Amino acid sequence: MGIEGDPEEMSDWELLQSGEIEVTHRLVDASNATLFGRIEGFGDVIYKPIAGERPLWDFPDGTLADREVAAYKVSEILGLNVVPMTVLREGPFGPGMVQRWVSIDPDADIIAFGQGGDAQLRLMTLFDAVINNTDRKFGHLLLDLHGRLFGCDHGVTFHVEDKLRTVLWQFAGDPMNENEMRTLTRTFENEDQIRSDLSSHLHEDEIEAFFERSRRLAESGLFPTPHDEWPSVPWPPV
Repeated sequence: MGIEGDPEEMSDWELLQSGEIEVTHRLVDASNATLFGRIEGFGDVIYKPIAGERPLWDFPDGTLADREVAAYKVSEILGLNVVPMTVLREGPFGPGMVQRWVSIDPDADIIAFGQGGDAQLRLMTLFDAVINNTDRKFGHLLLDLHGRLFGCDHGVTFHVEDKLRTVLWQFAGDPMNENEMRTLTRTFENEDQIRSDLSSHLHEDEIEAFFERSRRLAESGLFPTPHDEWPSVPWPPV
């Protein structure tokens, strides 16, 4: 796969969309095929080909890459910016999700951080609630070299049933602050754009469920609490 134009004159978004991916490693700990590579002029990326997705009993086959892109789009529209730049595109092993690689702080204790009260964690908790994240592990929290928090691995999200599973329960039942409520309000202020952007990645009933979750959260004004009918923490939690 080549690109048209000089990489030095292309934006990061254009490069991520169409730049040639040179795959160098596979992340063997991942449950689905997860490849590390590089795009000239852009930098390091993660590439998850759809062909390498493991079938799941509760999610339609071949939809995880779309859900990762949907999570990125929601993060951007709501102004959360907690997901690295993510696209759905062709790659060396077929279509898949391609995402900017985040260089993490090697000295950060992410488990200790993830159990704290940082404002970034509150926004990540809100984000997971609206996208119905079923797999927020400590290892899916990325604290970069500047102390900025990102999340990764959003393939099992947007289910129509409430399936929130996360390690971030320290805010359960707490009132949301003004900034967090304003973030929820953007869901409805940008409803047309969200529906349009998600329509090519999610089923219509999954989009409706997204808005229903957002409405419930806005009406309660509280962070969600664990459900007593299914496991609320992913396993393993790391």
